Amino acid sequence: MEKTLVILKPSSIQRGLIGQVISRFESKGLRLAGIKMMQLDDDILSEHYAHLNKRPFFQRVKNSMMSCPVIIQCWEGIDAAKVVRALIGKTNGREADAGTIRGDFSMSSQENIVHASDSADSAKIELKRFFKEGELFDYKLLALPNLYAEDEI
Repeated sequence: MEKTLVILKPSSIQRGLIGQVISRFESKGLRLAGIKMMQLDDDILSEHYAHLNKRPFFQRVKNSMMSCPVIIQCWEGIDAAKVVRALIGKTNGREADAGTIRGDFSMSSQENIVHASDSADSAKIELKRFFKEGELFDYKLLALPNLYAEDEI
């Protein structure tokens, strides 16, 4: 099974959307492999958003992500990164389709509720950045036969 990273951003925490957002992933049938709350700092955010370091909004993004603790999660399933990206919707909440997390809960391109890995390859790097050895769990999800066909698992 593929793993992917999801971060509930400060906008999600401050608006009391934690349970609603997590329930979207659970309802889809993804398996939670790890979860923790943490306060992000400039060092980890500079690394995580290095691809944006030349953009004029780089510091604004980091400031937003440091404004309160976030919830870091690892979700697992077949094509997990692609599935999560479909569930969260376009980056700009005003452009995200209704029914997606951002489409239902966001009016912003920055305060857009959630970060998610953009691919399985990115997820591997990002999960190592935020989870230490032993913080991700492998357990039997009893609902698995009800989520996938026999030849899918």
